[in-house]
Amino acid sequence: MLFSRVRGLPVLTTGEGIRLGVVRALTVDAASGTVTHVRVRRGRLRGDAVLAWDALDAVAPDLLLAAPSSVLAVAPPHHDLLGRRVLTEDGEERGTVLDAAFDPLTARIEAVLTTIGELPAERLLGLGGHALVVRGRRTARGRGRSGRPSPLTRP
Repeated sequence: MLFSRVRGLPVLTTGEGIRLGVVRALTVDAASGTVTHVRVRRGRLRGDAVLAWDALDAVAPDLLLAAPSSVLAVAPPHHDLLGRRVLTEDGEERGTVLDAAFDPLTARIEAVLTTIGELPAERLLGLGGHALVVRGRRTARGRGRSGRPSPLTRP
């Protein structure tokens, strides 16, 4: 599923089908490569609600279902992934994020689509207010998520 396809989807309560709002954004933990929260726009005067991704009851191509009690009282920090500048850990510019593909069942990010090309999720290091930081090509080759050499590559 693409981030751009999730934005704007209605979020309804399980059972009653009461509309909580529409998806405004997804919160990402770049270090773990997962979607952690959903930001829901409830209306101009009501502000946004935040739901933990794992608290969702169902994710469908046309809506998300959640229990009314799953709305968090305190929202975790959030930086939008879409539109974010991409930098390597060495400060090399790698374009701008256009979209991201993720598995809605596991919330794992599969790839980040940028103005320069596709970045595998294994290269993600962190996301902040300034940029998405990724491993450079030299450090990404032959290394797993832990930074250690992959058992599949030759020394």
